[in-house]
Amino acid sequence: MKNKTVKIVLYTLFAFFVSTGVSFGVTSYLYSPGNGGPITPIATPPSGSGLNIDPGEPKVAECPVNGEMFTKTEAGVWETRRPIVAMIENSVDSRPQSGLSKADIVYEAVAEGGITRFMGVFYCGIAAKNTLIAPVRSVRIYFANLAAEYNTPVFVHVGGANCGAGDVGKGTCESDKRVLALEALAKFGWRVRGGNDLDTIFDAGYPELRRDENRLGADRDIAVEHTMVGDTFHLYKEAETRGFTGSWGKEKTWAAGFDSWLFTDGKPSASPDAVEISFGFWDGYHDFDVKWVYDKQLNAYKRFMGGSPHLNLEDKEQITVSDVIVQYVPEIATGDKSKHLFYDVVGTGKALVFNNGTVTEATWKKTDVFSHTKFSDAKGKELEFVRGKMFVEIVPKGNSVDYN
Repeated sequence: MKNKTVKIVLYTLFAFFVSTGVSFGVTSYLYSPGNGGPITPIATPPSGSGLNIDPGEPKVAECPVNGEMFTKTEAGVWETRRPIVAMIENSVDSRPQSGLSKADIVYEAVAEGGITRFMGVFYCGIAAKNTLIAPVRSVRIYFANLAAEYNTPVFVHVGGANCGAGDVGKGTCESDKRVLALEALAKFGWRVRGGNDLDTIFDAGYPELRRDENRLGADRDIAVEHTMVGDTFHLYKEAETRGFTGSWGKEKTWAAGFDSWLFTDGKPSASPDAVEISFGFWDGYHDFDVKWVYDKQLNAYKRFMGGSPHLNLEDKEQITVSDVIVQYVPEIATGDKSKHLFYDVVGTGKALVFNNGTVTEATWKKTDVFSHTKFSDAKGKELEFVRGKMFVEIVPKGNSVDYN
């Protein structure tokens, strides 16, 4: 009887290890490169997990958003998707943010009262690994006008500057017509039930967007407006359900309809003239002062904000980019009851483009809401950007930017 019991135990253990090995093998197969596994908009495993990419796989696929080079395995994921464009808060009490260091491109502009806000474009850089985005906040019209450049993206936010549901159609709106962000999204054709506008006050919610009162730690008490977290795994799953993937119909793809910038390989300058870049948005609001410091070894700029390194919450990674673009735009105080601001990002103006440790004086031009902002040099030739992550600083016209 004793020998029989031992045999049963041994057979049970054998079956367990065989089952575990098969499960591991299947999982490795599905998430390994070149295996024909199911690469879909929801292939990347949930939060924190990622694809099993061979370290030796060459980076031969160019990201259409910022020119960065990735593996074919990663391209196989992003080609089934379109970018997530998300609004991310920057008030002092909401810091540090989640996800900004993973974004392909980040835009920054004042949202209200000297407090800036970010809009992150997440596409190629999150193909290999799921990413949390937080804290998600409301949209402003100028951010909506920039998001429109990305060919009907998955647009993520929590409300926006508008009249309010009780004012619509009643002639009682006290907001300046130029700042009506939610109404603009409706005009874009985005803000419809089941559309690409994922807004928690409209028709999006858990699990793609959720409140996390402990996102900054259980010992830190934060207001509810700083707690909204987006999860790229679930955001893409919801986008797929709504039909917003990497393709339109049988032939057209998202990338085919996107007007990309020009990119080139980076080469550090032998005599850099822009090693440190510093500026503010509003006088006296030093918590939002920005400094970029050039790292020649990386040929990239590291971001500091309010005097401290600008880090990602989860892994403490400092935001580091290949290109810093300072785009000067008119700042208009509308004078409406809510004291809304308006930054006119449609039109033309001056810009400074920093990469390779140098600066180029440039001109920006955006012919209409849906066209991609283009940057050209003094001779009118379109600029080439250095491949890699990018940061666009929307700075009020007339502000000073110091660099040396």
